Amino acid sequence: MALVTESHRVDGHDVHEHRLEVPLDRTGRVPGTVSLFAREYVRDGGADRPHLLYLQGGPGHGADRPEQVGGWLDRALEDHRVVLLDQRGTGASSPLDAQTLTAVGDAAAQADVLALHRADAIVDDAEQLREHLTGGAPWSVLGQSYGGFVITCYLSRAPRGLREAYVFAGLPGLRASADDVYRATYRQTAVRNAEFFARYPRDRATAAAVARHLDDAEELLPTGERLSGRRFRTLGIALGGQSRFDALHFLLEDPFTTVRGRRRLRSGFLARVGAQLSFAGHPMYAALHESIYAQGPLTGATAWSAHRVREEFAEFSLDAPGFAFTGEHVYPWQFAEDPALVPLAAAVDVLAHREDLPVLYDTDVLAENRVPVAAAVYVDDMFVPYELSRATAAAVRGARTFVTNEYQHDGIRRDGRRIYDVLQGLLRR
Repeated sequence: MALVTESHRVDGHDVHEHRLEVPLDRTGRVPGTVSLFAREYVRDGGADRPHLLYLQGGPGHGADRPEQVGGWLDRALEDHRVVLLDQRGTGASSPLDAQTLTAVGDAAAQADVLALHRADAIVDDAEQLREHLTGGAPWSVLGQSYGGFVITCYLSRAPRGLREAYVFAGLPGLRASADDVYRATYRQTAVRNAEFFARYPRDRATAAAVARHLDDAEELLPTGERLSGRRFRTLGIALGGQSRFDALHFLLEDPFTTVRGRRRLRSGFLARVGAQLSFAGHPMYAALHESIYAQGPLTGATAWSAHRVREEFAEFSLDAPGFAFTGEHVYPWQFAEDPALVPLAAAVDVLAHREDLPVLYDTDVLAENRVPVAAAVYVDDMFVPYELSRATAAAVRGARTFVTNEYQHDGIRRDGRRIYDVLQGLLRR
């Protein structure tokens, strides 16, 4: 199908907004199409530069909409035309949410559609877009977090389309099951809890008091649902990034008030908590999260892995004498408690028990890799386990790594320009 492009100018750049219709299911089993959207930035004087495709972290998040060109993007535009792709189901690429997904049929049909929004389909979309934008020439790719998972699938599935690859905190375990991943992330989440409460010792008692209060009293979020103590604990996802670590402390500064002699949570506190806990803006993150680790013949079904594996870690028990926040973990009960997720519950449960999701990474192809690859690997990453990333780097022929404990998972936002330069230096060596 033809590529449709609209263009405008932003601060010394031509910005091209591309739309391309691609098949929902390239096997033809599930009918329909996806309207793929990508925004391309071309700096003045850079029209002849090679293309670089940016793959956003997630899953389920659209590409950044930068209000100004800065950070890693500003640096990359010195070398490339940069394409920010909304991965299928996100942003402006036929976004999936409760409204659109529930329109496709019953829970099984909805699960079939969700399964078509994993890395393998994203790679096929990218290849179709590349043919239109580069005339068939290979392009560079840069992926943050889940974007790195997609790049690893790309290296397995269509390496001919790649000139070079930059990976920021996103080398996945090639044969790791969801259980393997969550055992590692629970261990690292426990470490980050310890670091947080060492910095802010009073916050443990405050957080525990809030959780107990929520178990005993009805407190409603601005969206109308009751906030539970277990859902409050999921605020710990903020511990995985440097930019939000201290913000969690600020949130806990003064959560309680007294109203007519009764202890209550402040309205402002509930509003801030609700904004952080709601999946209304990115429901596909929750819906697809565990499926990114599913490779049926190798791993079997995920079967709500984070929920099951949590039982192996006493410190995360709701009955534990202390208090611990959970991290990047999605639980089945969230699909009963978050209004944005309730309509998706049945479909996601079907997906969680699928045993036939295809293998995403070809270890034989990766062992013979010819694409230059440089990856930033963070020792203390709470989301992408260090040990799995290191093993994958060793399994990808020629991959070079920048290993550091200077950053948490969101290093690209804090110091993306510098990390880009380091990775480019590795590729040019």
